[in-house]
Amino acid sequence: MIWDNAFAISIIPMLLKGLWVTVQLTLLGTLIAAVLGLIAAVIRRLQVPVLSHIVTFMVIFVRGTPLLIQAYVAFFVLPIYGISFNAFTTGVVIIGINYSAYMAEVYRSGIQGVPTGQWEAATALSLPAARTWFRVILPQAVRTVIPMLGNYLIQMFKDSAVLSAITVVELMATAQSIGTSTYRYLEPLTMAGALFFLVSYPASRLVNKLERRYAPKQ
Repeated sequence: MIWDNAFAISIIPMLLKGLWVTVQLTLLGTLIAAVLGLIAAVIRRLQVPVLSHIVTFMVIFVRGTPLLIQAYVAFFVLPIYGISFNAFTTGVVIIGINYSAYMAEVYRSGIQGVPTGQWEAATALSLPAARTWFRVILPQAVRTVIPMLGNYLIQMFKDSAVLSAITVVELMATAQSIGTSTYRYLEPLTMAGALFFLVSYPASRLVNKLERRYAPKQ
């Protein structure tokens, strides 16, 4: 099969539409993952009876099972029990929950990295627990883990292609659809890969800058 420039140009609008869906999946999924991951990390740190054990098990379980299986169960199995959403919503929720397990560990490492003196100072000043967390601990913890969270955002952007398996019409699904309808896979798959790279590479460079900016001062 020989590369066809005219065909490649003609499918750009469709691929860009699929790319926009991928970007939306990534941003919304990252929002869910960041919030749930932070909540999970705080609960585990506080060692809330029973709840901490449940959260720990969920983190281990989610990290130990493939994203594809989680997506299949959510989209094809849960509707049997009356729990169903459209493909896009299911994809956002599942990828968000999946990555929240990884971000929870990142937040936990950041919280553990806060110097003991900061906790002791907050206690000595009799600061309420909420103020200790939101004004003292979390600002320091989150600052140190921003680069790692950025890495997970990039990884989520690429892993969103898995959601094509549950009919989410993102970039990969769009490329496959074009190939199926035209019997030409060279151009759509190559261009889809190029679009993934064109977005993820600048993002990775930005993360590298953040790593240097937030690196611990010697």
